[in-house]
Formats: sequence, structure tokens, C-alpha cells
Amino acid sequence: MIDPNVKPTGCCDPFDPEPWTDKELTWTNKLFVKDHVTSFMHIPLNMGSKIIKNMALIEKAGAKAPYQLMLTDEKSLWGADIYIDVVKDVPGAQMATISGTFLTKVFEGPYNMAGTWAKEMETYVTSKGKTIKKLYFSYTTCPKCAKAYGKNYVVLFAQIA
Repeated sequence: MIDPNVKPTGCCDPFDPEPWTDKELTWTNKLFVKDHVTSFMHIPLNMGSKIIKNMALIEKAGAKAPYQLMLTDEKSLWGADIYIDVVKDVPGAQMATISGTFLTKVFEGPYNMAGTWAKEMETYVTSKGKTIKKLYFSYTTCPKCAKAYGKNYVVLFAQIA
């Protein structure tokens, strides 16, 4: 539940972890805008500009999802693919779909905990008798908004085999 005393920043919405805590969900061809972010040792260098560009296209197309979910596929030390949830095709954007069954878990803390969270997620998935096929990170706010809200939530989505 979002603290009612938290005032929206006008940038990232306050995050409610409850709908994403320890859930299992299945997607069939869930639609996303896809883009690639350049990173250095998993630190994104141009994520802000990519999000701004894609959100402008999404808003122009009237394709914004009710809850703005963004997944990150940390493909390597040098780059990541981002997936922004949309309700319809977005002209001028690269489109992608994701299908599968996912287990979710919410973490809170600094971004440098991502490796620890990935290990905890693997333990969680194994405890459910499943194996991870692919792991996505959902960074729920930008660093400035996380500081303003006093919490930095990250949701891990483990696609299970």
C-alpha cells in the first residue's frame, strides 16, 4: 500500500509493492515497446533519454498502460534491453511481445544490491520447485524519485521453465 503522505513527484508515480509481492502470473503475447540501453558494468548510461523518447511516442499514440511497468533484461555488462508495457502498437517504436509464466518478488534498497537480489530470487524460485528461464528487473522509479519517496523498490520477474 502506498503511504498516503507520499506526494507524487510528477516524474515517477509512487510504487505500491503489494500487487507484485510473491506473485505468479502468466502472460500471452504481452505487448511492449522495446529499446536498448548502453551500460558500463551494468550501470545504464542512456536510460533516461531512452525512456523519455519512448514515453513521448507512447503518449502520442495513446498507448500508455494503466500501470507503467518497465522490465530490464540485463543482457551483459555493456547493455540491457528495456521493455515498456503498452496497450497497443506504437508508431515509430520497436515493438515486442513477452509470453510465459513468471514469479515475482519485491526488493528494496540501493541498485548495487541487484546481484544479491538475483541470488535471492534464484533461491525463492528453487524453493517453489521451479527453475529460472530468464530474469527481468523492474526498476520502479528513477534515482531522483526513489530519493524523494525514501524507498527504492525493484521487482524481479523470473520467467520459469
